[in-house]
Amino acid sequence: MSTPPHHRELDELRRELIESLVALERADAPLDTLDKARQIREIAEQLELLAVSNARAEKVSWAKIGTSFKLTKQGAQQRFAASIAALASSEDAENSSTEADPDS
Repeated sequence: MSTPPHHRELDELRRELIESLVALERADAPLDTLDKARQIREIAEQLELLAVSNARAEKVSWAKIGTSFKLTKQGAQQRFAASIAALASSEDAENSSTEADPDS
């Protein structure tokens, strides 16, 4: 099995999530707690999207992904397909600009 396409990004997000959870534990003011909770949610959403993208890259069916989220196949597609396509499109654009400028 090959390395998932977003392996490094997933590792970085995992580290950020752990750091944010520690910061949440240390938050002593209500607004600090709220801010840390928001950060955790945003990181978790990114992690979730990359994990689904990796699953699709490994040919995991939408039905199986849906089961993981207690969704139907169609529900999973509706929830993630557009975001995964946008992610792939931005990666393609980034790769094209890197190839055009080898000093990047």
